[in-house]
Amino acid sequence: GGVRMRMEGREEMQGAVGLRCTWDIPSPAGTQAKWVRLNVGGTVFLTTRQTLCREQKSFLCRLCQGEELQSDRDETGAYLIDRDPTYFGPILNFLRHGKLVLDKDMAAEGVLEEAEFYNIGPLIRIIKDRLEEKDYTVTQVPPKHVYRVLQCQEEELTQMVSTMSDGWRFEQLVNIGSSYNYGNEDQTEFLCVVSKELYNSPNGLSSEPSHKAKV
Repeated sequence: GGVRMRMEGREEMQGAVGLRCTWDIPSPAGTQAKWVRLNVGGTVFLTTRQTLCREQKSFLCRLCQGEELQSDRDETGAYLIDRDPTYFGPILNFLRHGKLVLDKDMAAEGVLEEAEFYNIGPLIRIIKDRLEEKDYTVTQVPPKHVYRVLQCQEEELTQMVSTMSDGWRFEQLVNIGSSYNYGNEDQTEFLCVVSKELYNSPNGLSSEPSHKAKV
């Protein structure tokens, strides 16, 4: 009866942080505690073995299965991991629900570094895709306009405007009067201004606009 009372009291005290048993009772073979405490760079995270083992090949899964990794533990029995706790939250949340959620001030590069350390393949791919998309948005230079001025006679004008292709756009027409005499008939001369957009890709080569398809 006395032991039962002590255990219940202890359970109430430890309820918020997960029950930690201080006396050694050999657990039946094959059963492991459901809750796992991780001390990442001085910050303690509480999670379940099931969450950590979502990604079978990850360091965290191997750690809590205790197969190959003999990890040090702190005085509370939490696994000690010498990594930055700032980026561990998104890693743990990804294992919980499969989505990458970052605060606006959190650098995705930092989370990528940790995802690579913990060997969480799907998360590495998600972050790399997101970084590529961000780079694409940032480095896409606004289009440059190239202008050409073409001189033509009135009778050639319609044909020239109608045959413009390859992204050239008609901008302006300037009448420069009758500068030449052909026989008895004056031909009105025009300057025709056309423009084309050139897209600069980050490597300095001009290219037509293209958009990365979102997966």
